[in-house]
Amino acid sequence: MSEKRWLYRPVPESPEELLAVENLTRELKVNPFMAMLLVQRGVHTFDQARTYFRPELLHLHDPFLMKDMDKAVQRLQMAMVREEKILVYGDYDVDGTTSVALFYGFMKTLYPHLDYYIPDRYKEGYGISSQGIEWAAENGFSLIVSLDCGIKSVDRVDEALEKDIEFIICDHHRPGAELPRAVAVLDPKRSDCEYPYKELTGCGVGFKLLQALCLFKGIPLDRLFDYLDLLAISIASDIVPIVGENRVLAYYGLKKLNASPGFGLQALIKVAGFSSELDITNVVFGLGPRINAAGRIKHAKAAVQLLLAETEEEATDFAFAINEHNNSRRQYDSSITEQALAMIQGDEWLLNAKSTVLFNNTWHKGVIGIVASRCIEKYHRPTIILTESHNRAAGSARSVPGFDVYEAIEECSDLLEQFGGHTFAAGLTLKLENIKAFQQKFEEVVTRRIQAEQLVPMIEIDLPLDFDAIDQKFYNVLKQMSPFGPQNMAPVFSTSEVFLVGEPYIMKEKHLKMTVQQAGSYQRFTAIGFNMAHHALFLRRDQPFSICYQIEENNYNGNKSLQLYLKDIKATVGVEQ
Repeated sequence: MSEKRWLYRPVPESPEELLAVENLTRELKVNPFMAMLLVQRGVHTFDQARTYFRPELLHLHDPFLMKDMDKAVQRLQMAMVREEKILVYGDYDVDGTTSVALFYGFMKTLYPHLDYYIPDRYKEGYGISSQGIEWAAENGFSLIVSLDCGIKSVDRVDEALEKDIEFIICDHHRPGAELPRAVAVLDPKRSDCEYPYKELTGCGVGFKLLQALCLFKGIPLDRLFDYLDLLAISIASDIVPIVGENRVLAYYGLKKLNASPGFGLQALIKVAGFSSELDITNVVFGLGPRINAAGRIKHAKAAVQLLLAETEEEATDFAFAINEHNNSRRQYDSSITEQALAMIQGDEWLLNAKSTVLFNNTWHKGVIGIVASRCIEKYHRPTIILTESHNRAAGSARSVPGFDVYEAIEECSDLLEQFGGHTFAAGLTLKLENIKAFQQKFEEVVTRRIQAEQLVPMIEIDLPLDFDAIDQKFYNVLKQMSPFGPQNMAPVFSTSEVFLVGEPYIMKEKHLKMTVQQAGSYQRFTAIGFNMAHHALFLRRDQPFSICYQIEENNYNGNKSLQLYLKDIKATVGVEQ
């Protein structure tokens, strides 16, 4: 039925872990399956469970633990005392635009001599640009605070210094061999930075600078916490781990987003069609792409204007415009993905390769990262999609779980002009004449470094679960484990000896809906499998099968029931520990 790997997380089995399961079962009054889930996630005691289920803003780290934070605060304070003009400079993606909206929006309540700048994706490209520095010089700015960019902008910062403009850099990308000559370089990924949490977003680093400024000036932090809805958008959209400090910030950011979002986010939620409580998934697939679409299709400044909107009318206008950009983005995305998949299917070398590198000079630069992700859905391997920009090839890379695409690209740096990013996503530029050589070298690097199992789609399963353990109380506790995301994913369970009850139902010719029951259990559940209609051909009422799934609550006309959202179906389960 399925070619996907089912990889089971290790179950608690040491004496210490088993004792923790026993204690949590008793102290939290939960069933042993829930206690095992918690122990798997590092929650072993009642106090740890309280911290996990009820994050507190008091758990945020001291921002002054970050390297250069004292220098950054002193320079910011000096600029305010001297009434210097401060420019807030951010990247054009969701992390960058939310960073600018948060930093500028809060600083504007403290200080008037402030403006912001977002580079044009197509005219200026990623990072700090010469055009941006020139604009700052022409308009009398003497301090630039860069957000979600700047860590590798050594030459641009030198260029700014020649024009008597200083920099405070707030970034979260991996530094290069040399740091820019900024007044302060805030980046928890600096090798000499002892800040205890390394996975902040760019917006998160900007937030820490503002937190430090508030502590320095005696400003109540509650004023800053009013902007946590923007930070939650950045955390969700940048696909960073939702553990530690990010979990605390996302938890309270989502509360703010659902209770009292700013005018801009309120309007965006409305055009996206959401009417119930938002979670991380809604942000990742509903709000984030719309904010991103502004910079992909037109100019990201529109996204910042939306997020900073001060009236409902203004916000509504920007939200409708951005929604139209998103509709255009979808059309580009669909068309280019179709072309990219056809290129792979029509080339035997590409079909048999362990990586994908594709180039087309007509492809829209704003969606190539999305197209790379779409290609991975079909061909599960590291993928780079390139298009032409300013007589260069510009590309976006995406990876598969367990494979560091940044390090693979770094091995090919002799063929590149610029690159940067993270483990699973990166950007790069190279000369057009180097594309073929890069494609071959990247394939060689991936072939040498990648493990065979990383090329097979994998579903990570938390626990085997009996249907009799699933009830409303179990689901209620499960829901409190949110916000879900990397390193705290929504739990996935498997159940074997499952039988079909009645006939399967095919929805819209591609989705599967059926009623299932486990042998020996009276419990029956509706199971939904999106894009899984093909499995119906193999299902027989007299033949048991295994399923892996997530548990969700269905609310139809006020009637609530638990449903299973299928991830996969197998005739037999292959267990990998």
